[in-house]
Amino acid sequence: MAKKLKNEAQLLKEAIRIGTLYAEKRGVAKFEADDSQDDKIEYIYRLLVHDKQLQPLAKDDLTLVKMKHKIVMWLYKQLPE
Repeated sequence: MAKKLKNEAQLLKEAIRIGTLYAEKRGVAKFEADDSQDDKIEYIYRLLVHDKQLQPLAKDDLTLVKMKHKIVMWLYKQLPE
């Protein structure tokens, strides 16, 4: 697996926030306050893969931990240097 970023937990929160906005702006999802973080992560991951923003994980690697890392890396690559 790719290296873990030292501020990955903070980046995950931001990736969920940005990913949620992305899904809502596309008109494909409306998240509720009681939706679990894990559900949001999986939905955002699958949407980003569908939109070709992320390379999909291999079926054997499809775990929540790896989905989290993928969306964090997606956000990280969007950040200015």
